[in-house]
Amino acid sequence: MFACSPQEDALPTATVTQAANQIDLIVNGDYIVTMDDAATVHAGAAVAIDQGVIIAIGPAAEIAANYSASETLDGQGRVVMPGLVNGHSHAAMTLLRGVADDLALMDWLTNYIFPAEVEFVDAEFVRIGTELACWEMIRGGTTTFVDMYYYPDVIADVVEKCGMRALVSATVIDQRSPDAESAVDSIQKGKEFVNRWQGRNSRISPIFGPHANYTLNAEQLRATRAAATEAGVPVSIHMSESPFEVQYSKDTFGVTSIELFESIGFFDGPTIGAHVVWPTEAEISILAKRNVGVIHNPTSNMKIASGIAPVTDMLAAGVRVGLGTDGAASNNDLDMWEEMRLASFLQKVEQMNPEVLPAATVLRMATIGGATAIGLGESIGSLEVGKRADLIQVAFDDVHHVPTYDVISHLVYVTDEQDVASVVVDGTLLMRDKEFLTIDTERVAEEARTLAANIKRALEERNR
Repeated sequence: MFACSPQEDALPTATVTQAANQIDLIVNGDYIVTMDDAATVHAGAAVAIDQGVIIAIGPAAEIAANYSASETLDGQGRVVMPGLVNGHSHAAMTLLRGVADDLALMDWLTNYIFPAEVEFVDAEFVRIGTELACWEMIRGGTTTFVDMYYYPDVIADVVEKCGMRALVSATVIDQRSPDAESAVDSIQKGKEFVNRWQGRNSRISPIFGPHANYTLNAEQLRATRAAATEAGVPVSIHMSESPFEVQYSKDTFGVTSIELFESIGFFDGPTIGAHVVWPTEAEISILAKRNVGVIHNPTSNMKIASGIAPVTDMLAAGVRVGLGTDGAASNNDLDMWEEMRLASFLQKVEQMNPEVLPAATVLRMATIGGATAIGLGESIGSLEVGKRADLIQVAFDDVHHVPTYDVISHLVYVTDEQDVASVVVDGTLLMRDKEFLTIDTERVAEEARTLAANIKRALEERNR
């Protein structure tokens, strides 16, 4: 259907780890984009999956001969690749999409979002909003996400039912929030959440989500890191996001955000830093040395005018960099394909150099790079024998894929969320040929519309 670019090779033989047997699933594709260390792209191949694990990758005919699957996905006009990794989100904020637009970060947060959350967010809000977000992410080919919001038990329960993979943060913030009264309260509730969910489901990792250094003081940040260390889990935090944050940190602590975190031992455990728009050269070295996973959120950063992150400098220094959408209230969607394009284009225009951050690098940030940044690179992010079977089929039969000269180029610069055909997480089909198998989309849409109508009425009455 489409031509091979130079990096593409057909496998001469299948890589097989067991004898021919009955297995769960075979996923075929005109191309298999593995995102392994060699950036291998196989033509006319298939992936064999059993018990949630990739057990073989090889020529489609050979896989079919060696294995009999309970279900087989046709690969005509399809590109198979790892599922996308959304390294930073606030999933339930889909229900606040469009509530407050075209505002600076602190105005947006302080005067609109925080008050709206206190007024409207409860467990039911989080359930509906998270289901809506999972629906949107599955449709767009995202298989793993890192979330930071309130009522983390509700979020984890939604993830468990819909079949996605997620790191779910217990938000820690020193103010009254929908599910806690203070930082002390939220840390304690976070400990209880982590204890309830740790080891309960292999797809769900409970973690801590300290909001930022402008909503927590140094002692509270230390206490959150100590709680995470005691539980053996990572933290996810907004970091060096805006000029306001950098100046606030200097005025309050005498150092920048990243310098503060380094000085108090915050980086002594696994850390996921969202945004990281304003790091200095010295701070980039700290991030690399401390193996901090940085999540670049280009759309949100642009919309709130937070700035342009020095992504190429961080990559060159060896920082682990992934991509994220942020929440739908500041994006306003959860489309990782858009994040890839904008990440690339922003660096090109910022540096006035079209060669920086090429398609292959950005695709890596959205898959194995993102998985590594959030601590899951050993199990997901690339299609390799022995890894968990988190993968997607992308349809290349729409007009914008005609003709196709380079599959990688098209995945980054052409593909959008509507092109995703099928989604597999841990070997289980969540969407087959655009049919959702784990979410009742009609119910979710109706519940979301009803709740949104109530919020709209309340906002209109308040603003009269």
